[in-house]
Amino acid sequence: MATRAVFGLGNPGLPYALSRHNIGFQVIDLYRKVRKVKRKGRIENSALVYSHGDLVLVKPMTYMNESGRAVRPTLAKYGLSPEDALVIYDDLDLPLGRLRLRASGGAGSHKGIESVIGALGTESVPRLRVGIEIDGRDETGRDFVLDRFSPTEWERVLPSLRSAVEAIDAFCDHGIDEAMTRFNRWE
Repeated sequence: MATRAVFGLGNPGLPYALSRHNIGFQVIDLYRKVRKVKRKGRIENSALVYSHGDLVLVKPMTYMNESGRAVRPTLAKYGLSPEDALVIYDDLDLPLGRLRLRASGGAGSHKGIESVIGALGTESVPRLRVGIEIDGRDETGRDFVLDRFSPTEWERVLPSLRSAVEAIDAFCDHGIDEAMTRFNRWE
């Protein structure tokens, strides 16, 4: 297996810890727990980095809208191309719990992936979007994404986080096309 990097986007600090906007951090944390990544993380290039064999797990500490400032130098340090990376982030345009993998594409309204695309100079960045939209929400986008999931929302989110862990493995072992085939189905 070639070296891969997985970036979970989010915001550092306790006020954001379990917010919808930190779903990328939550996937990285669950991956570490499920796959028993024991090694302590270290700060590199404005990011918290965990090495696990040929996999580099990264939580940028730059705040969401500046994520590219951590992604670009981390890829450079490990000699990786954008196609060797998987960026995980929340998506307000997908229903709660839905996963959507893509090999490339625009940023839409998401400032974190916009920063990554801008820093790398390419839209050819594999990504895993995790849906956080719920029907009938009253809050605006910013207030909503910075809020925490309700207990009933967690019941729908947790299975998708577990599937995201499996999607990381599929991406690392077989590439983005196989991961898309397996995980873009919606049931």
